Amino acid sequence: MLRTLFVFSEMAPYSKTGGLADVGGALPVALGQLGVDTRVLVPYYGCPAIGELDWRCAVSVPYTDETAELWSLTERPQILFLRYPPYYERDGGPYQNAQGEDWPDNDRRFALLNRVAVEIAQGRVSGLDWRPDMVHANDWQAGLIPYLLDLEARIGAARPPVLFTIHNLAYQGRFPPRAMAPLHLPAADFHWLGTEHYGAFSFMKAGLAFSDQITTVSPTYAAEIQTSAFGMGLDGLLRSRSEHLSGILNGIDTIHWNPGADPYLAAHYSPQDRQMGKAQCKSQLQSSLGLYPDPGVFLLGMISRLVEQKGTDMVLDILPDLLRRGMQVVVLGSGDKSFERQLLEMAAAHPAQMATRIAFDEGLSHLIEAGVDAFLMPSRFEPCGLNQMYSLRYGTIPIVHRTGGLADTVTDADDFRHPLQRNGFVFDSPQSDALHHAVLRAEALFRQPALWSHLQDQAMAGDYSWQHSARAYLQLYYEVLVRHSGGH
Repeated sequence: MLRTLFVFSEMAPYSKTGGLADVGGALPVALGQLGVDTRVLVPYYGCPAIGELDWRCAVSVPYTDETAELWSLTERPQILFLRYPPYYERDGGPYQNAQGEDWPDNDRRFALLNRVAVEIAQGRVSGLDWRPDMVHANDWQAGLIPYLLDLEARIGAARPPVLFTIHNLAYQGRFPPRAMAPLHLPAADFHWLGTEHYGAFSFMKAGLAFSDQITTVSPTYAAEIQTSAFGMGLDGLLRSRSEHLSGILNGIDTIHWNPGADPYLAAHYSPQDRQMGKAQCKSQLQSSLGLYPDPGVFLLGMISRLVEQKGTDMVLDILPDLLRRGMQVVVLGSGDKSFERQLLEMAAAHPAQMATRIAFDEGLSHLIEAGVDAFLMPSRFEPCGLNQMYSLRYGTIPIVHRTGGLADTVTDADDFRHPLQRNGFVFDSPQSDALHHAVLRAEALFRQPALWSHLQDQAMAGDYSWQHSARAYLQLYYEVLVRHSGGH
């Protein structure tokens, strides 16, 4: 049985700031269903009611006289919580304080996570009779693991191979060079082929330079990050490692996101009875948000961080015309205060046509996915994206910019090269005019019920589950293991 250690900085449902936690909560489970013996190492941030502990053991905090603890949950996959209250149990989030500022000791906090991962990988944790064949490290917070294991190999120690996954290259774990000495890392590796990145010490750079295999969360994003436009200053390194770089699309939790059994919906539906079910959900959404109850209006939804990267400015540019044309719009999210204010003001000026909610609201997010006719996702870049897949599963037509995972999951309704894959509307240029044109194309098709219904059929027919992604990872694991062993 293949043994794999996952390392995440967050994992749903115990800690979450974004999509990384969803991957942490889902991919190890899906691989376990394929027969992989998976363990997940994640910091313990003080989350309540984590469940019954299987065992606990002490682990030393390197280069100090202090100890941390590993807590193990009695579930599968086995979760190994790293508990060290001075680093992880604080008021605020995993990466930032309550004021939204990065914790000043993030280098030390996540270096500890990486060093404990290496102790597990090398079989040096007393009480844990388990050693992985493969380590799967995720994002910059786990980027030192390949580097630390490379240091072990330099002194003759055997080590497992490391697969390093980029979830968002924009976050690179950059710190001043002086951070290396307290972390007891050799200054000799601080150069352009090692851990140095434009004068800074970078966890992400270490992960990319020293891992055996690099993946990212969609095939298109894997190609994009090898260009200067999307490579965030790391495109040269990524091009040099292109032979060992690939993209595997994330999946979604098809149990939690299931229109046939969603507890947040007034009506459940399947592809066969979608028309009636979605109509009831649309009415529920309009009623709950105070919109005019018109079943024939074209209703658009957006659930997003309200920032420029997500295209919020483009949506604001075209909203006046969409409302003038009689469309309805629902926005849920938070982010840039200026964007929040403008969206709230526009909703206040058009209360029967538009609703804005500045919040995280799980129930409302499900209702929006089911109740709107089309979903706006005009991100300037999007490594994978999940909401477009939620939309497709709920028979809601996504309108997306052709980038990253959006390009890999949404095929334009007018794409005659792939008639059996058409499931949404795609625009090529991240400009307001292009988004506007895509929305008008979508509304025009909405006015042709038979064609719109066919598009919904194809949207709901797709496989967006984690099982598909897990099979791709499992195949890659074996390829990496064979290469690591010298092909034997």
